[in-house]
Amino acid sequence: MSFLLSVTFSCGLVIAVAHVINRRFIAPVYDVVLNLTAFGAAVAASLMLDHPVPAVLSSGAICCWLWLARRTWLDRKTWVDPSVG
Repeated sequence: MSFLLSVTFSCGLVIAVAHVINRRFIAPVYDVVLNLTAFGAAVAASLMLDHPVPAVLSSGAICCWLWLARRTWLDRKTWVDPSVG
């Protein structure tokens, strides 16, 4: 089970890293919220199951989504107020 969780969460981490590297990618707010929720639940479940590797991989994805949340917030801020930049 730990291997399957690791594969699942490493794929999620790769996708999150790819979004961060793609500087033009601005995530919709719902995407950020849902991914943070999903990976937060994944960390909690992995820790409860005593699977540290999937928990670490999910934590890495959370860091990426927090970065994307910042990018989304800054983009929405400039969209609402064009003088901010």
